[in-house]
Amino acid sequence: MSNTELSSAVPIRKAAVCTDYAAITEVRASDPGAVARAWQTRVTRPTVRGNGRLMIVAADHPARGALTVGSRPTAMNSRIDLLDRLRAALADPGVDGVLATSDILDDLVLLGALEDKVVFSSFNRGGLAGSAFEFDDRMTGATAASTAAANMNGGKMLCRIALDDPGTVATMTACAQAIDELAAHGLIAMVEPFMSSRVDGKVRNDLSPDAVIKSVHIAQGLGSTSAYTWMKLPAVDEMDRVMESTTMPTLLLGGDPADPDEAMASWEKALSLPNVRGLIVGRTLLYPTDDDVSSAVATAVAMVR
Repeated sequence: MSNTELSSAVPIRKAAVCTDYAAITEVRASDPGAVARAWQTRVTRPTVRGNGRLMIVAADHPARGALTVGSRPTAMNSRIDLLDRLRAALADPGVDGVLATSDILDDLVLLGALEDKVVFSSFNRGGLAGSAFEFDDRMTGATAASTAAANMNGGKMLCRIALDDPGTVATMTACAQAIDELAAHGLIAMVEPFMSSRVDGKVRNDLSPDAVIKSVHIAQGLGSTSAYTWMKLPAVDEMDRVMESTTMPTLLLGGDPADPDEAMASWEKALSLPNVRGLIVGRTLLYPTDDDVSSAVATAVAMVR
């Protein structure tokens, strides 16, 4: 019986390779092959099951050098603290899985935190936050081949489109290639598009409904097939009109909102739209203002379910 078949029955929890964070360092130093073995023996699951809704936590920000949450510039400095928060979130049975870069995912799989979970790898982290080359967001993370080899569900890519920056076309080309490569493996390509520009030297995403609609049309046309393409979109004003721009299954992103309560209200409203399939949220849930991760996650889960 395959791992996928096993996951449709009662989930089997295998023993974690590592029981604490010191053990992760020891395994990485003395037996790095244990990482691949942990991926191969992990209990997997299909992306869509049950009512088809998804609650995914995201943690790919650090690899872009984006460590700020709200007014806390060093909030994500500690890897151990981040892993604690991720494990608390993943412990909620209503959380379907995680999106992260390979370093974080490898830590989590060694800790046994990804059993019977949906897993998305993060592809392009080359457009470092605040860099002169931020729009030339090259694929410096996972690949379609590595994602398939680890029996993950798909890969995510950020596609910021700046009409006055020539780096944008390199990003679009890389995203199109990644979409095709994921599709060749039968894996989801989760595309997160924005119309973006520099304001006072800093990259800003245009969250007006028409700008989001334009970004969707550009992004969903990338690659030679859209069969495995999903959208990852912000919940903005006039979301019903935004969602008329696509037939792609869509997950709502969280970002780093100034008002978490307002963000949750916007998610709840958008989740009523038929092609919105759930949430894929990071800092809002992992670093709530009261630091009660379990409560923040439970609130989001209740909206999705």
